Amino acid sequence: QVQLVESGGGSVQAGGSLRLSCAVFGSFYSTYRMGWFRQAPGKESEGVAGLNIGENIRYEDSVKGRFTISHDNAKNTLYLQMNSLKPEDTGMYYCAAAYGWTNSGFLLTQSKYNYWGQGTQVTVSS
Repeated sequence: QVQLVESGGGSVQAGGSLRLSCAVFGSFYSTYRMGWFRQAPGKESEGVAGLNIGENIRYEDSVKGRFTISHDNAKNTLYLQMNSLKPEDTGMYYCAAAYGWTNSGFLLTQSKYNYWGQGTQVTVSS
């Protein structure tokens, strides 16, 4: 069984930075994919960044050039470095994972993931 535990959320002013971490407990033993999703109050969840581990990466258009997703195999941890944060980045951020790789076009699709963390809150003030 795989468990995901996020950390690193907080409150920052616009223009600031945060780094989210997602620790993976358990092992996929094969190829897998991971991603970050967020949900703002009153809005639907959206994919922020996703990667087929060891392969391709995809970003949501509004975070390109500001956010960087990465994975540390040795620490079995997924990261999301968020720079130049904006108030519209505010929301609950969730880490997700699934066995296997997928077409890059699906890396930001919620239904393509079946393991989820509990979420970490990010609040950006203007």
